[in-house]
Amino acid sequence: MSDGRNAAENRAESGSGAITGILRRGEYTRDDLVRLLAARDGDAAEAIRAAAEAVLLREVGDAVHYRGLVEFSNECAMNCLYCGIRRGNAAVRRYTLSGPEILDAARWCAESGYGSIVLQSGERREAEFADFVEDAVRAIKAATRSERLPRGLGITLSVGEQTPEAYARFFAAGAHRYLLRIETTNPGLFAGIHPAGQTLRRRMACLRSLREIGYQVGTGVMIGLPGQTLEMLADDVLFFRTFDVDMVGMGPFIVHARTPMAGWPPSDRAPEDTLRLALRMVAVVRLVMKDINIAAATALQAMDPDGREKGLRHGANIIMPQLTPTEVRKDYLLYEGKPCLDEGRQDCRRCLETRIRLCGRRIASDDWGDSRHFRLRRRTSDE
Repeated sequence: MSDGRNAAENRAESGSGAITGILRRGEYTRDDLVRLLAARDGDAAEAIRAAAEAVLLREVGDAVHYRGLVEFSNECAMNCLYCGIRRGNAAVRRYTLSGPEILDAARWCAESGYGSIVLQSGERREAEFADFVEDAVRAIKAATRSERLPRGLGITLSVGEQTPEAYARFFAAGAHRYLLRIETTNPGLFAGIHPAGQTLRRRMACLRSLREIGYQVGTGVMIGLPGQTLEMLADDVLFFRTFDVDMVGMGPFIVHARTPMAGWPPSDRAPEDTLRLALRMVAVVRLVMKDINIAAATALQAMDPDGREKGLRHGANIIMPQLTPTEVRKDYLLYEGKPCLDEGRQDCRRCLETRIRLCGRRIASDDWGDSRHFRLRRRTSDE
């Protein structure tokens, strides 16, 4: 595959004047999106960031919502070429948290005012796994109801491609948000980073099932993949708009040493350029999808100690503090350099509070933090 840079990136050094003209229009064509993503001039990049932050504050507000992240299992039946917990990585020490361990994290999450939890794992499709997830969701709901959270914690699931029946069971149990990253909407690129049998068509079908069942649907892409062009990223943004997603979680591609992609020819894009492109992508998605939830991905911090704060300042409004027990956290490495592996959940909480306040933002407590986009769409459909 090619190195990931393209003609647009090499030639489209759009000045701040041209970028300001695009931003003033407020409606973006595919070519506009490519030019925004290609902007490397300092003044132009700052104009995009500032515009995205202004849209965020106007449409969503200054609150940052927590999603306590519990990576409850690294067992995975899939073999994605980029993923550190892929089935083919025999060096991984596999684990699955017990029900009581998940409940302990959920109770701490609720007591700490986080409002919402994310249950994330490797992808498995056997009946026992679906039973386990359903039971965990029901138990969390029952254990976290309180005066502050009369409906218990808000629950986001990120457990991969499942059957529509499994999705419906999880929803009935109490999960109401689902994150299923598409990674790229380009068929050729998708096929290049997945083994045969894992298809873009199935991923799209799963996203449609989630929407039909009633979930707030989240997806996202990796930024900086070998062979990925700015036009592909622009198409990803247009897909978010066309599919009418409620939330986006995306971050820079970071190689894991024990994956097939570690042996691919390196990109000529410097790591700092990949980070800047990932931040511009956050900003561009905010400009296009004004009132959705956007996560400041942990992978941003893996590339820059202040990466998540920069994500917030480029238009993100969601942070996912780590609640995975420290004794297994190092076994859930999707990419190299993952931060906060030894940081206790209370330390993580204090650190994030400081980082968020330094960004001039406030922390929402005891709040599910549902997507405003979802609420408005549901209100419109009910009228």
